[in-house]
Amino acid sequence: MTTAPRTRVLGTFTLAMITMAAIVSLRNLPLNAELGFSSVFFLCLAALIFFIPTALVIAELAATWPRAGGCYVWVGEAFGKPLAFITLWLSWMASVAWFPTILAFTATMLAHILAPIFPGLENNTLFLMSCMLAIFWITTLSNFCGIEFSGFLISGGVIIGTLIPGLLIIILGLSWVVSGNPSQVPLSISSLIPDCKLDNLVLFSGLVLGLAGVELAAYHVREAKNPQHSYPRALLLASGLILAVYILGTLAIAIVVPQQDLSLASGLVQAFAVFFTQVGLPWMIPLMAAFLLCGALAGINAWVVGPAKGMLIVAQDGFLPNWLQRVNKHGVPTALLTLQAVVGSLLTLLFIYIRNNNTSIWMLIALSAQFTCVVYILIFCAALKLRVDQPDIVRPFRAKAIWLISGCGIAACIFSFIVVYIPHVKLVSIEYGWYCFLLMAGFLMLLLPAILLIYLRHRSNIAAKFNSTTS
Repeated sequence: MTTAPRTRVLGTFTLAMITMAAIVSLRNLPLNAELGFSSVFFLCLAALIFFIPTALVIAELAATWPRAGGCYVWVGEAFGKPLAFITLWLSWMASVAWFPTILAFTATMLAHILAPIFPGLENNTLFLMSCMLAIFWITTLSNFCGIEFSGFLISGGVIIGTLIPGLLIIILGLSWVVSGNPSQVPLSISSLIPDCKLDNLVLFSGLVLGLAGVELAAYHVREAKNPQHSYPRALLLASGLILAVYILGTLAIAIVVPQQDLSLASGLVQAFAVFFTQVGLPWMIPLMAAFLLCGALAGINAWVVGPAKGMLIVAQDGFLPNWLQRVNKHGVPTALLTLQAVVGSLLTLLFIYIRNNNTSIWMLIALSAQFTCVVYILIFCAALKLRVDQPDIVRPFRAKAIWLISGCGIAACIFSFIVVYIPHVKLVSIEYGWYCFLLMAGFLMLLLPAILLIYLRHRSNIAAKFNSTTS
């Protein structure tokens, strides 16, 4: 195994952009827009009971224990390394299950870019599969160049592919309303208050978990300049931008695109198509798809390298085979990235096999949501336990009312974990029994390797102790 010195190259802005890349995926806006004008209420509620508590708690943990590994470090401090390994493994599996959904969005954007020359590619299974696999592997290999290069790509991708299109769609949505065009959803106080039917609650759970990922920058804390101060500032900057883009961008799409026509994979391009066709600028549609492609690539970059770097820590603690500890001269866990790409590719092939775009996307979102909910419950519990066990340790950032905000976060996660087992009528086209079976089976199958690895590590430790006492 090759080791490399850690260079502190990441400042507040880059950490904020990594956080934004991890959370803000404009592809989530069509899913949020399914809730209509009430999406504003639901987004504010999700921010209040989940996003803000998560940001505050993780800011305290990362500032107090600024070591690489993120949730592995924090849960390990509170509950020991085996449970910490389970937490990080679940976080890793959440990102692996999520990859096909963002790859589908990325491939669809590429199809729209090529539409003037090759129309209809967004419905070509071979094209989508080839693009998804090629993008995944190219992104994985680009991360071999180190975090400084990855951070540059992520920052540029967020600015070009998230902030600019997000700001543009907000401006276009406002101009749509000001120009007197009809809204596809009613914009009234009564429509702002949601109807708490099951379908809306299911979408709300997806919306809550769409705000997950604030901890991702903590995986790079050893490369951060003055992490005790830069990390909380980065979270504050990213949080304001994230909520503004999500709330205003979701509303813009809901106003323009009829709900019955919304596609989870290409709903954002649908909105831009309506805008630009109306003003006589249809040539702008492929250009916006190119911008969105950059944003999607930034998100993939952030999630490809972050959890894998966390898994490197657990590999060095003996939970994974020695060959998975391999790093290159830039300190990048190349073996783990390669394994992650293989597993993600298999899920991508399964995603293509299901064929129904909305069903397959929602199934993977629901699977990822299960892992994510458990991870955050463990993080909140760790923060509370550390407040009790280590009350006197210096906390450069200290979350106020931590018992209240952690309780809100835990309740939101439990609710989201349960409600994803209720299939959305519009988005899920398979039988209820199969839906629940596939979610449960997927969760257990991806959790089982972690349990086996803990068992094998325990056995090897016992064997090592026995050999040392008999020699």
